[in-house]
Amino acid sequence: MALVETDNLSKHFDLGGGQTLHAVDGVSLTIEENEILGLVGESGSGKSTFGKTLIGLHPRSGGGARYAGNPLPAQFAPADHLRYSREMQMIFQDPYSSLNPRMTVLDIVGEGLALRGGLSRAEIRDTVAGWLSRVGLHPDHMSRYPHEFSGGQRQRIGIARAMIISPRFVVCDEPISALDVSVQAQVVNLLDELKESLGLTLLFIAHDLSMVRYVSSRMAVM
Repeated sequence: MALVETDNLSKHFDLGGGQTLHAVDGVSLTIEENEILGLVGESGSGKSTFGKTLIGLHPRSGGGARYAGNPLPAQFAPADHLRYSREMQMIFQDPYSSLNPRMTVLDIVGEGLALRGGLSRAEIRDTVAGWLSRVGLHPDHMSRYPHEFSGGQRQRIGIARAMIISPRFVVCDEPISALDVSVQAQVVNLLDELKESLGLTLLFIAHDLSMVRYVSSRMAVM
């Protein structure tokens, strides 16, 4: 069963002066439940824009998208972001710029739980501690800030932030491209383990064909 489907999805940016950038044009694909679909392509081919548009970070310019059989809005309203963020999350390419430097790890990872409500501060702290351990960090790291970590550690924080609210679908936007080669395999293996244990569906965006072939069930090319 397809969890995610797109039909001629497009994203254009108005550059002003009558100019339009066609970042994504007419992409149709399906992502089956519990699979990892690898999306590869040259830099500038629109891979990241496609992923962000799919989960509502950019409004669609054309085409359609469906999640679990239901059509996704072309432009997400605040209520749509709140609703679908519980189901769809994103791990970003740059593990530093995607983390608020003024927030502690506890607040970064636990923010989704706090917004969802229903948990006390102590319960959020305990859940964050568990997830930090699960991604290979120490619970004592909760009081630290992003600049105190290495690139690989920051990406693990980003993974914990995405996974803590138990999404079904995660867009991994070149999650290893900014990391040292020695750390890349560790992060890929962590994502694969989480996919198996949580029953996740992943869109794994990358330009490294060999890595995508290693981690993915199927591949699509832009």
